[in-house]
Amino acid sequence: MLGWTLMFFLLAIVAGIFGFMGIASTLAGIAKILFVIFIILFLASLILGRRRV
Repeated sequence: MLGWTLMFFLLAIVAGIFGFMGIASTLAGIAKILFVIFIILFLASLILGRRRV
């Protein structure tokens, strides 16, 4: 999941450099959403992992 976030972030940067602002904003939005999902799943795995021990 973090790999996908980094990929979309890098694509957004490249699109921004070349002047494709619509595509860059869309890719940046996708990267933000994936990052939030990654953080939520990471915290959930930390909490649930500690309960089992």
